[in-house]
Amino acid sequence: MTDLLFKPYVLNEHLTLNNRIVMAPLTRCMAGEGLVPTDEMAAYYARRAEAGLIISEATIIRPDGQGYPNTPGLFSDAQIAGWKKVTEAVHARGGKIFAQLWHTGRVAHPAFFAGEYVLAPSAVAYEGTVPRRRDLTYTLPKAASKEEIEQLIEDYASAAENAIVAGFDGVEIHGANGYLLDQFLHYDTNLRDDEFGQTPENMARFPLAVIDAIIERIGGHRTGLRLSPGAYAHIKPDARDRAVFDYLLAELETRQLAYLHEGMFDDSVEFEHLGGKVSEYMRQHYSKTLMAAGGFSAQSGASAIEQGLFELLAIGRPFIANPDYVAKVRSGETLTAYDESMLAELV
Repeated sequence: MTDLLFKPYVLNEHLTLNNRIVMAPLTRCMAGEGLVPTDEMAAYYARRAEAGLIISEATIIRPDGQGYPNTPGLFSDAQIAGWKKVTEAVHARGGKIFAQLWHTGRVAHPAFFAGEYVLAPSAVAYEGTVPRRRDLTYTLPKAASKEEIEQLIEDYASAAENAIVAGFDGVEIHGANGYLLDQFLHYDTNLRDDEFGQTPENMARFPLAVIDAIIERIGGHRTGLRLSPGAYAHIKPDARDRAVFDYLLAELETRQLAYLHEGMFDDSVEFEHLGGKVSEYMRQHYSKTLMAAGGFSAQSGASAIEQGLFELLAIGRPFIANPDYVAKVRSGETLTAYDESMLAELV
């Protein structure tokens, strides 16, 4: 029933995956001093190298992108050197790995980088406290100026270049889950009245500029993108968002990306303004390689692939509990159940 998952998948003429099972990006908050990846992180990823593709934990493109403690970066020489240990360990076991590039926008916190403020599309604060640092309350962000947006585009592109220097096979742009790029794509968080707000074309302008800059630097064949058209994390839904993502997906269809990744935590959730599940909506608007995540088992994922709903299956928490997830599924062995206590250490 799951045999399809274990067949090689040609991502493009430059990259073929050993199988269709992808290790989803999983924030672990275990980088070392200076947000440098550690030897323990290298061993952690290497143990999971049997996945067709590993997507790294979200990795900040510059200091003010940090919203959680001890999340790694890709903007210093030390961080690049630390990631080289990770990529070399994964490649030594025959695996492939993309770096997920991240800026958390309004859910960043100045305490992490000794800054005066965080940047967002608009001065709209997210209510609540920072996970793993509940002593920190979210602050009112500063609406990014045009000049600051242009610098962010450059910093995304530079981080992509750094990822290739560090030995990654490519990058995944984190455009989902209520972080900076996603904040531009939703009416709840984007109240701008300039060329970056109000209309679908304007709201998609900055995310598309980031995508195009990265493609120009490292090639579309090494560039993936994660999106979550359904607002459910850090953002309130708005029926007008549908038009923004209709426009964005039509634009993406004209570009050569390695893949598009549906970034839901639970794909069974349906959104009225999208006409159902996010993965189904994205399939209707994107014909190329689509990756889905959000509570699939190997069996349900394989069935969906057979139906043409998507091409690659991203697995998250089960990979934390089962470093040998691929081998266990292939042999039919019972999986170890995920438990939150497993987040306390890298295994």
